Amino acid sequence: MTKIALIQQQPGADLAQNVRRGLAALEEAAAAGAGLVVYPELAFTPFYPQHRSGPDVLDLAEPVPGPTTDAFCEAAGRLGVVVVLNLYERDGDRAFDTSPIIDADGTLLGRTRMMHITDYEGFYEQGYYAPGDTGAPVYDTAAGRLGVAICYDRHYPEYLRALALDGADLVVVPQAGALGEWPEGLFEAELRVASFQNGFFMALANRVGQEAVLEFAGGSFVTDPFGHVVAQAPEQQEAILYADLDFSRCQASPARQLFMQHRRPDQYDGGAVRLAEAADFGF
Repeated sequence: MTKIALIQQQPGADLAQNVRRGLAALEEAAAAGAGLVVYPELAFTPFYPQHRSGPDVLDLAEPVPGPTTDAFCEAAGRLGVVVVLNLYERDGDRAFDTSPIIDADGTLLGRTRMMHITDYEGFYEQGYYAPGDTGAPVYDTAAGRLGVAICYDRHYPEYLRALALDGADLVVVPQAGALGEWPEGLFEAELRVASFQNGFFMALANRVGQEAVLEFAGGSFVTDPFGHVVAQAPEQQEAILYADLDFSRCQASPARQLFMQHRRPDQYDGGAVRLAEAADFGF
């Protein structure tokens, strides 16, 4: 059994104070018995893409490894807790929406970069992020086999299926979901179906609070491999959401007992290519 903690915390203007508050939440979660702690999207900074990018956009980003990951690696190793962060990463002349994964011994195992980059009012992300180049890694951690689907990536079933095929028992979703952004219940419905179809737990850690343009909703939640919501935080307020995950339920799920065994990828992998070819002939 693994206890997970989702940190639903509003960042302020003081970036150093945001990191300190994040570390304090990690201490609190570890004291409550959490073995895995997950933070929302851009957890320790403003949500930059609510404004169009300017010429100094790269100056807002930080390296990985860097000061933030160093601080959390030290704390994770001292507390014996796995940590999934999310921050604005600079790598040379490019920047990414990135989740570093830290194991319970303080080792930085790797980083997942957001693959799919959206762009619309309040979410001008293509001016900030390059498309991720890390693929769909699954990490062996002290808290289990986990993958990361950063915010917009959760909309892509093929990305989530790739994590399932690589044996993920849990997919965490660092999220910046605004109040009223989608119809009521759609966030939960989307992850319930994905969990059911792929046979893993999903844990969405959502941003919370009013910012310059957007109000982020909170309401972080966890779904199980049978498609149930098993824990949910309140909306529009800070909270730490805890849930106990029994990964043996993944193996017992319909996806692993039935769906995954009966796939026929020889018949439909590459289907997009065939559809494109058909379009050339007017079909």
